[in-house]
Amino acid sequence: MDLTILYRGPLASCDYDCPYCPFAKRRDSGEQLRADRDALERFTAWAAEQTDDRISVLFTPWGEGLVRSWYRRAVVELARLPHVRRVAIQTNLSGRTRWLAEAGAECRDKIALWCTYHPGQTPYERFLGRCGELVSLGVRHSVGVVGLDGHLAEARRLRAALPEEVYLWVNAAEGHTYTDEEADRWTLIDPLFPYSRHPHRSAGLPCRTGESVISVDGDGTVRRCHFVRAELGNLYDGSYRAALGPRACPLAVCDCHIGYVHLETLPLYDVFAGGVLERVPALPLSPVAVAGAPGG
Repeated sequence: MDLTILYRGPLASCDYDCPYCPFAKRRDSGEQLRADRDALERFTAWAAEQTDDRISVLFTPWGEGLVRSWYRRAVVELARLPHVRRVAIQTNLSGRTRWLAEAGAECRDKIALWCTYHPGQTPYERFLGRCGELVSLGVRHSVGVVGLDGHLAEARRLRAALPEEVYLWVNAAEGHTYTDEEADRWTLIDPLFPYSRHPHRSAGLPCRTGESVISVDGDGTVRRCHFVRAELGNLYDGSYRAALGPRACPLAVCDCHIGYVHLETLPLYDVFAGGVLERVPALPLSPVAVAGAPGG
């Protein structure tokens, strides 16, 4: 089996207090942190045993995972497994990158980071410096911002400073409607922004989630994705396997990249070929690469 797993444990604490995030500056108790660590270690042990499968993992924690030692350890341990293709994690890049330097080049080849810049939460130069460290270490990564008016100047500044080969994505702000003029400004930064601008109609349409892509929580409950609550079984007793198969999306729309990237009606598996988990396009973006983008 070739399986992509989106893992989200109980961790819900973050070191930033972004006003657009419900988990800003939330603190987990010691008991909650221990439960998250135990759940992640259980998942890592399970993945190590699946030697007959080819596994890719994207960690999508509600909070910031890489400031916790067990997430750094899990990423490295999974990357060292021969049957694991890629290990990626969403991060605000607030933590140091020394652990990546110590992981070794062969291990780093399988690790990727999905990095979000939050203006006002971290000094610009510090974030840019961390991006430079990733480039120096040869770690695959994408960088992005939330498309709020107050972020536009910083996003332009960041795009100009990053190497051309580093993709800078823009997420449409939740609940925000963009005029064509506003959307054009963001599209100049991210040619793929039209995909994020509007929710995608998904009801009844084929999606890879539930077949080759699954969502797993800290208890091992398997769902097709983070946004569909119906359960397919449990990871640890193997009951989910019988439920895997082609299926249409039951929701009216899908408005999050980690969901709609898997819709078979969109060309994003071609756009991000080899980099779907970390949101890294296969080729430098051009009018040809994004010709199928909505509104493009």
